Amino acid sequence: MRGVGRRFGGLHAVRDVDLEIAPGERRAILGPNGAGKTTLFNVICGDFPVSSGTVELFGRDVTPLPARARAKMGLARTYQQSRLFGGLTVEDNIYLSIVGVTGGHLRPILSRRDAEMRERARAAARRVAIDSKLSELVGNLSHGEHRQVALAVALAAEPKMMMLDEPASGLSRGERQLLTDLLLALAQDLTLVVIEHDMDVALRVAEQVTMMHDGRVIVEGTPDEIRANELVHDLYLGRGHRNE
Repeated sequence: MRGVGRRFGGLHAVRDVDLEIAPGERRAILGPNGAGKTTLFNVICGDFPVSSGTVELFGRDVTPLPARARAKMGLARTYQQSRLFGGLTVEDNIYLSIVGVTGGHLRPILSRRDAEMRERARAAARRVAIDSKLSELVGNLSHGEHRQVALAVALAAEPKMMMLDEPASGLSRGERQLLTDLLLALAQDLTLVVIEHDMDVALRVAEQVTMMHDGRVIVEGTPDEIRANELVHDLYLGRGHRNE
């Protein structure tokens, strides 16, 4: 990202953000509520157009491209609120995500390709330990299981880069530990970007951390550097930006 900004009328949700993430990197985006983290995600994935600046993905300028084009290039993401189909099974939700990314179609007669996509869906469920629920309706699952299915949906697309928006939100301690273990076990060539309020999860998973405040990037560094940074502590303790 180079000089990226996003306005909603007079509100500058993201301001002049420069951000570079290397292939295979684990990056956490931190910041208090209203810092602009989710808007930044929406700009990266193409849900929102930029108001200024450029976005480059895998060496290509994607600034004018819609979200579906970026997804086909290898970008997957999850959202804060569930976007799963509650009336469909876990397997069907994951399968449909593969159909969408690969440009496939639903057919009354199943083909070998459909069988392969079904197997991909089951494999993705195994990767996030939700394969025991494949035949259950998503609407009957717990909140933590919804998060696991959302992660499986993202992984099933076999992305080059995966963006997770507060994946630990609302999870119990045991579920957060499971999530952390799952993220640490991801293939090293998969680029991972995580927005997370749970700093224990974020700083265990991340190699590099970007801290945002009022739509701007204010601190970047390793997890150890972030833990030791007084400004980060001030922001999370609610004392505001010392330089304002």
